[in-house]
Amino acid sequence: MAMILHYLKTSFEYKYLVEEVKKQKTNHFYGISGSQKSLWAALLVEIQQRPLLYLVESVVKGKEIFDDFVNLFSPAEVQFFPAWESLPFEVLAQSPETRYQRLKVLEGLLSGKTKVVVTTWEAFSKTLLPPDCFRQARRQLKVGQSVELDELIAYLDTLGYQHVERVEEGGQFSRRGGILDIFPPGLDDPYRLEFFDCEIESIRLFSPESQRSRQKVSEIILMPAGEFFILKEKKESAWANLEKEADVFLNKLKQKGCKEAFHNFTNKLKTARDFIEQGNFFHGSEQLLPYFIQEKYMLSDYFLQTPLLIFDEPHRQKQSCQVREKEMREIYLSLWEKGKVLPGQIDNYLGWRQMEQLWYQKNVYFFSLLPQKVATLPKVRSFGVVAKSTNLFLGKLHLLADTLKVLKAQKYLVVILVNSEERIRRLKQGLWDMGLETTISERDLVFQAGQIYLTTGYLTNGFELTDWKIVVFTEHELFYQPKKKAPRRMFQDGKRVTFLEDLQVGDYVVHLNHGIGRYLGIEKLAVADMERDYLVIKYRGDDKLYVPTTQVGLLQKYSYQEGLRPKLSKLGGSEWSKIKSRVKSSVRDLAQDLLKLYAARHAARGFPFAPDTPWQREFEDSFPYEETEDQLQCIAEIKKDMEKPRPMDRLLCGDVGYGKTEVALRAACKTVFNNKQTAVLVPTTILAEQHYSTFLERFKGLPVNINVLSRFRSPKEQREIVEDLKTGKIDIIIGTHRLLSSDIQFKDLGLLVVDEEQRFGVLHKEKIKQLKKTVDVLTLTATPIPRTLQMSMAGVRDMSIIETPPGERYPVQTFVVEYSPQLVQEALRRELGRGGQVYFVHNRVEDIETVATEVQNLVPEAKIGIAHGQMPEVLLENVMFDFYEGHYDVLVCTTIIESGLDIANVNTLIVNQADKLGLSQLYQLRGRVGRSNRVAYAYLTYQKDKVLSEVAEKRLSAIREFTELGSGLKIAMRDLEIRGAGNILGAEQSGQIAAVGFDLYCQLLEQAVREAKGEKEPPEKTVLVDLQVKAYIPQTYIADHGVKVNFYQRINAVKQEVELQQLAEELKDRFGPLPEAVLNLLQIAKIQLAASACKIEAIFQENKIIKIKWEPEHDLTGPALMQLVRRYRRKVSFNVAEGLELKINVGNLAASERLGFLEEIIAEISSLASAEQVLI
Repeated sequence: MAMILHYLKTSFEYKYLVEEVKKQKTNHFYGISGSQKSLWAALLVEIQQRPLLYLVESVVKGKEIFDDFVNLFSPAEVQFFPAWESLPFEVLAQSPETRYQRLKVLEGLLSGKTKVVVTTWEAFSKTLLPPDCFRQARRQLKVGQSVELDELIAYLDTLGYQHVERVEEGGQFSRRGGILDIFPPGLDDPYRLEFFDCEIESIRLFSPESQRSRQKVSEIILMPAGEFFILKEKKESAWANLEKEADVFLNKLKQKGCKEAFHNFTNKLKTARDFIEQGNFFHGSEQLLPYFIQEKYMLSDYFLQTPLLIFDEPHRQKQSCQVREKEMREIYLSLWEKGKVLPGQIDNYLGWRQMEQLWYQKNVYFFSLLPQKVATLPKVRSFGVVAKSTNLFLGKLHLLADTLKVLKAQKYLVVILVNSEERIRRLKQGLWDMGLETTISERDLVFQAGQIYLTTGYLTNGFELTDWKIVVFTEHELFYQPKKKAPRRMFQDGKRVTFLEDLQVGDYVVHLNHGIGRYLGIEKLAVADMERDYLVIKYRGDDKLYVPTTQVGLLQKYSYQEGLRPKLSKLGGSEWSKIKSRVKSSVRDLAQDLLKLYAARHAARGFPFAPDTPWQREFEDSFPYEETEDQLQCIAEIKKDMEKPRPMDRLLCGDVGYGKTEVALRAACKTVFNNKQTAVLVPTTILAEQHYSTFLERFKGLPVNINVLSRFRSPKEQREIVEDLKTGKIDIIIGTHRLLSSDIQFKDLGLLVVDEEQRFGVLHKEKIKQLKKTVDVLTLTATPIPRTLQMSMAGVRDMSIIETPPGERYPVQTFVVEYSPQLVQEALRRELGRGGQVYFVHNRVEDIETVATEVQNLVPEAKIGIAHGQMPEVLLENVMFDFYEGHYDVLVCTTIIESGLDIANVNTLIVNQADKLGLSQLYQLRGRVGRSNRVAYAYLTYQKDKVLSEVAEKRLSAIREFTELGSGLKIAMRDLEIRGAGNILGAEQSGQIAAVGFDLYCQLLEQAVREAKGEKEPPEKTVLVDLQVKAYIPQTYIADHGVKVNFYQRINAVKQEVELQQLAEELKDRFGPLPEAVLNLLQIAKIQLAASACKIEAIFQENKIIKIKWEPEHDLTGPALMQLVRRYRRKVSFNVAEGLELKINVGNLAASERLGFLEEIIAEISSLASAEQVLI
């Protein structure tokens, strides 16, 4: 891209442009569109040597410009500044991605790292804190610097950071003794500061997933956790300003007798006062900015140097802004009358008239396609640019060659931008075959007129600059399917969910020997004058079990579907043993069945598909997005299966929108180019039509015949399709269970793709089972499958899993908000205004029509459809299909939309009474939107004034965490995984999972599979160690119960000494120097490992004597024992009366010396035993 700019700078036109621009006039450039605008902006930056602020009408347009700028400028200097979706409604929670990105931009501008910002007029119109306030709030910390830790924590509180036990998200901090973890928003990794007294001893980056340090840094910059924070010096004046306005408004409400509005406003005022006086942050606290700062500051004020300000299509921006401004004012006035907004809240935004004042400044430019007059500025200089868009070639190389020959003859410079070296190579060869010579450009190459250059790079679309005699072609023109390879993303990546089985008080647990109980916490008990930690488990009645931390490996967290409360087991008796035996028997049968199927499939003869053909590679190269690593891995696994001489039966798991269909498309492509047919079986007619559209689009231009068989085809069309399948005219057929009918015959079926098999009936599943014996089968499921289950079934079920979301998806902006008609009206009109559609979820069939009528009254102009599970199947399908086709604007429906349709045009979801739905349901519902290049919105509403049950309160709290990417999201994912396990294993096994909990079930299944395969595992033996030393994790060292239990589990599970060393390092890294009790705990674990290798059964202490008891089958002989006794003389003796027992007199040795002596003796025993083995 730099070479294009360099070429343009050598022209006469560029010199003329420089002279005009430097006259410091306001300039309007018209006649340019698409990537021409991006190039023109880059030229202006080059001329003015200033940073750039580029304003667009919409996020979609902003995405195109952003992608261009990443390639035209240094990628690290380009950022996108999104609009803060600050609703004038009371928001309980809001997803954090937008906040992170905005703060990242502000920090980048103040530090000078960001030079180019793309934003929308809506984001730009929001007022900000003065840059000086933000700059002064930033804080630099260095290694060796003296800092009062308490003062630093107070500073973090002031800037809106949240104090938590474990730092996992931006805007959080945690203190553990002299260690402070801080996660500034917008960064990939948090910081860990270790103090020695008041001095910063070290600063390290650490992983929020593993909590382990990654690398050391010498200094860091801390920035505020939000755009608005308390300005101490402005507290009194802010409250005085607010109180003054509030008094006037409250008097008006009193005079009018508006009791409800008075009550609402009083509550609003109290929240504001708590924030001003005590710093109690709340969502929407930035609404108070006008009371703290009267002046208005904009994004442009944050640049270190006055930026070039470019308005893209100002007339469109003006129209959109004025419409939005009118809507916001109407909403504000409506809420103001009800006492639900503060008087000055509307002052947080600039109106269009105020924005126009910026036009009178220097360095302001306007870009537009048409030569429209910028009305408010009489002295604008307008320049017409002679430019035009280029033709589309749609993959037809001969048309491109013809065009290039004409351009070459006219001495045009032609630059062809493609995304990969492979495409450059193929394109060069293809054009050479047609008599055209091209040059592959290198970094230092100087472009020359009349030449054709091939280079890697990206612009949204190509163009022709006629006066400059230059043409740029991109993949948009060449293939009409540009491969999205933008080096950077506009939004920070969403966090991947990880499961940490940290136990919390109140959780249900499963003890391997005693069954299901409830965890009550950790108690320290004194036994033989030694304090130790015990996990307390409550069982049925008043029974309690005290589990020593050495036996924590026998405990697992009980996991099943969300909201299920299992029946507590009774201590003693045979109830639990019977349940466990029943489950063991069931999984043993399951394992045997799976193994038989697996063996039969391996023995069967199938068709070995040939390696990939050039057609296949061309098809895959035309995929318009960058594949995720998971997708590529799954594709490789499936192709490998297909190329084997046996039928494939592989399950492909992946969340909604994670790219399973593309994987299936590539398998279908491989099948077709091996001259075999593919059948795609889906559960609904609408899905069949949807897949049909997708397949047609992807195979466009290839000699592949695709059709669909469903009830939407006439009887005559169905008969023709059936005949074409039989004769082999159809390569790929997509259909519902109609494909399983007896009249369907294939000429040569090679691949069956089954989408969501669990949604088919018993008879249909049986037919699928028969097909699996002879053809390759790929089954798709959107329900995630847990890794533990995948590992348990290794060797009896082939699975591929896509866990990584696609990179170019915008995060769904999620709000937990009180329900109000104004909110619904605003959300609906916003979506309909951009030509989109809306899901309105109301999960009660009884009054869904009443709700639909209410929605219709709010937006009379909208076309409303209703869908629920009690409708006749044909009617339901018709409604859903009409919505898919765009005949309805809003679909008022139940949770029936949880799985199924993928409609790119639906980008707003409103859930009524979200507190009545489970987290996994909300997670799946939210996955229904955000499937396109638009920002999507999800409003999870609740009735605030209704008295909520305890369960609903907890669920609302969890929904809040779920929205903010906290533990609620983990609950939702775990629930979905367990549901997915039930789908794969069947209804009977779902009952077994419920009986013992998911984790124990997987453990039993893994054992059963091993047994079925004839693999015998030696029983695990744990050496019992009971010594009179303090060995536990003190509360002062690790305060969080869950984290503490997690470490006990990990210490007890170690198999090698190196793991103990790693645990010790992790403990020191996360919590500071190890206390004596923790050192003892780790040393005892080390002794256990060594003792186990020596076939020692138990080590225990009685007063000053430590006794070591061996297993009956030990390796020590009499001479070896005598050698041991001689070495340690009177301190060691042995007895063989009741099995081998060694006595060690430790006298008055301190705890650490005692453990060290014991470790030394066991090492000697190990050495003697090894010597005996060598002699034998």
